[in-house]
Amino acid sequence: MEAMNQKSLERVVSQRALQMGSSFPCQICVVGFLCGVCLASLFLAALTSFGSFEFNGISFSMGASSSSSPSPWNSSSDAINCKLKLKETERWFNSQRSTMETDNERVSLLHLVWGALLTESVHEEREFLLKFGLNRSSVPNAPHLENCKLSAYINMRLDTRAENESFPPWTNRKGLLDMYPASTAKEQLGSPRHHPISEGVYPPWITGSDEENYPLTRKVQQDIWVHQHPPNCWDPNVRFLVADWERLPGFGIGAQIAGMCGLLAIAINEKRVLVTNYYNRADHDGCKGSSRSSWSCYFLPETSQECRDRAFELMDNNEALEKGIITTKDNYSSKQIWAGRAPRVWGDPWSYLQPTTEINGTLIAYHRKMDRRWWRAQAVRYLMRFLTEYTCGLLNVARHAAFGKEAAKMVLTGLPREWPNVEAANNSRSDIEDFVWSSHRPWIPRPMLSMHVRMGDKACEMKVVEFEKYMLLADRIRKHFPHLNSIWLSTEMQEVVDKSKLYPHWNFYYTNVTRQVGNMTMAIYEASLGRETSTNYPLVNFLMATDSDFFIGALGSTWCFLIDGMRNTGGKVMSGYLSVNKDRFW
Repeated sequence: MEAMNQKSLERVVSQRALQMGSSFPCQICVVGFLCGVCLASLFLAALTSFGSFEFNGISFSMGASSSSSPSPWNSSSDAINCKLKLKETERWFNSQRSTMETDNERVSLLHLVWGALLTESVHEEREFLLKFGLNRSSVPNAPHLENCKLSAYINMRLDTRAENESFPPWTNRKGLLDMYPASTAKEQLGSPRHHPISEGVYPPWITGSDEENYPLTRKVQQDIWVHQHPPNCWDPNVRFLVADWERLPGFGIGAQIAGMCGLLAIAINEKRVLVTNYYNRADHDGCKGSSRSSWSCYFLPETSQECRDRAFELMDNNEALEKGIITTKDNYSSKQIWAGRAPRVWGDPWSYLQPTTEINGTLIAYHRKMDRRWWRAQAVRYLMRFLTEYTCGLLNVARHAAFGKEAAKMVLTGLPREWPNVEAANNSRSDIEDFVWSSHRPWIPRPMLSMHVRMGDKACEMKVVEFEKYMLLADRIRKHFPHLNSIWLSTEMQEVVDKSKLYPHWNFYYTNVTRQVGNMTMAIYEASLGRETSTNYPLVNFLMATDSDFFIGALGSTWCFLIDGMRNTGGKVMSGYLSVNKDRFW
């Protein structure tokens, strides 16, 4: 038994030594060691040729006592051997360095090619590929990028009521599978597979189990969609609430969304269809055509185009205004909008929210505004249920800038070393790629922790906490999930980005945008960025936070409050939420 244990131990040690020896840093150390041995041999060989040497006045003799006794150092042969070894190790090191440089060049090339494919211009894409002697088929798939045209088509399809049906084509098949060609005799004879399931159908924008979402999320999202999409918008019984988004100075994006959540609650309580109008943050050149100055630049509209047309027609009808067929934001007080009653259509599901939010080491099981927290989560999830092609493109650009090179390294491990001169052996696509895997979310380094650090002028509304405390909470998460090492950092302060460099054991990712240096109000900071940038990059951070595995924020910030709501209706309830402070109204 002892002999077997000894052999087992030797095998483990040998395997461990082999693993260590195969690492590049270890190989460098071995080369250094061999070079040192050779240099020492040459040095000692030189000494023996002189027979003695003197050091600090002390004489040392290295000569042999007898000419017949062989010297332990054969100076000429050892010198030749060491020179040969040095040349061999130098050649090996140069080949390793050359390989590394070639690999880095391939990574950079693939990263550049993927970036070129993000352009909307087919001509620019073709010119770029020709420049490097590539064709589209030789470029491998980018796992971190989404096919935005395809996604926009699917989203629109899933948000449009099928003809003579109560719902859009919400089937029990995910993504493009319900469009897969019929293959069995039963399906070819007219199986209703492509028809929506009338019972038990739920909106496809909700992921995760019921336990991983706020109570009744699937039911509520379905009911809101039905409420906002009446079959006949010209029915005289259909009433409307038309509202511009808030645009008072000092109102951030979070406040604007929170205000619209309040108006949606009023619309449901009064059985009106909410129609949003002018959105100042979409009033820029990035939003094209009819989507300019509209929420529909970033997310699919809150109601159908037919209802929008009908509502705006009634806006010019004084009788409709007088009879209350249509109302506007001016018909309601600020208190009704910002602190109004959450809809009671579904009872009081907020009374049994799972306590998964921690503040100062304690789970929050109850607070005074649980109904508002639950409702805002439902409202913001509905308003942001589907991205537009424009928003999808913004996320592609952000992911490519942050994770593109990592994705390229990963993909290149599966390609021939001669790429791009040699194409992959099998680059054709199959049905499973087109109909099944196409529904998977784009790749990001997982697990990912999102961290929103709000400072600056927010101190007038909440307790501001230094970055170091956020990182203490991050370390707490990693103690339980040791494979966590990536953070998506969202902040307006350059100071926070600079401090992140003091934590080399974490990989930080963030958008490349000019940040605040010193004290200034958020309004001045946003004005310095311009309307397009000051809207796009926060929305990218918001959506990255909702998709991350963990989140650390400040519930005293409306922005973090809304991120929490999106996560709790997006299958992230059991991921928990570590907050550095609490909402000021709790």
